[in-house]
Amino acid sequence: MTPGTALVAIDWGTTSARAYRLDGAGCVVDTRVAPLGVSQVEAGRFADALAALLGDWAALPIPRIACGMIGSRQGWVEAPYLDCPVALAALADALVPVPGVRLLVVPGLRSRDAGGMPDVMRGEETQVLGAAVADAGPTLFVLPGTHSKWVYVDQGRVVDFVTYMTGELWHVLLQNSILGRLASTGAGSGGSATSAFQRGATRGAGSGSVLHDVFGARTHALVGELDGDDVADWLSGLLIGREVRDARQWAHRHGLDASRVHVVGDDALVARYAAVFRACDVAAVHADRCAAAFGLWRIAVQAGLVHSDQDHP
Repeated sequence: MTPGTALVAIDWGTTSARAYRLDGAGCVVDTRVAPLGVSQVEAGRFADALAALLGDWAALPIPRIACGMIGSRQGWVEAPYLDCPVALAALADALVPVPGVRLLVVPGLRSRDAGGMPDVMRGEETQVLGAAVADAGPTLFVLPGTHSKWVYVDQGRVVDFVTYMTGELWHVLLQNSILGRLASTGAGSGGSATSAFQRGATRGAGSGSVLHDVFGARTHALVGELDGDDVADWLSGLLIGREVRDARQWAHRHGLDASRVHVVGDDALVARYAAVFRACDVAAVHADRCAAAFGLWRIAVQAGLVHSDQDHP
């Protein structure tokens, strides 16, 4: 074991958990991943799940901090949402300890749109603050996923955010609606390089209505303009294109420059978004894959759990 280990940071989501071991400079020196997300832990046996995830790291007498769904009502302990705008210091001040265990949990964030509808996030706030330059001006972050997030950050504060159920809607439409009946089994593997994806993205980025346009996944196939293997890719392109269109409008209402975004997420999914960004003349910067670890490090430093002369690499 590396004697310089200073912190164990955990990004604990719905389906999986990822633990990072960081040294005294905030650098990730090792990573462990397990299918031990909150939905996979039976009968609330989170202590057993933590022990399985950490292995021999559990013996290290150092601070541990976690973010994500582990702090939800379905998680180990509920860490109440903080209302935006939220700075790093506010997250550090609101850490919630797990009773009887050496683990602190980061709260999630909450915002409301112009019509008063609430929005929430857990875990993404830590990724964003890990990827952001602390003293940078207004910056737009995109976190593709089942529930994609677009996040407005300024001077190290999460000012506002908006959620799009793009990934989940794609899955639900293919698996539980008439749209999937003409789709071949295993479709959608072509990714952003397929013509079908690009055609769908062009439609999505246009001026149509999503409630009308999604039916095109069926009608294009019925008239012979889409093969069964292409239905899922076309629908993926449509939904991502529409998300990008609507989110850019949201950003413009905030006075943000939506021609440049910072993207945090899985490489395969980020590639699909990158293709749409290129088509829409949006410059995209891919954030470090360890953004969550760096965010947890920054929160731990702010909370006085660890001490370092450095922020993170």
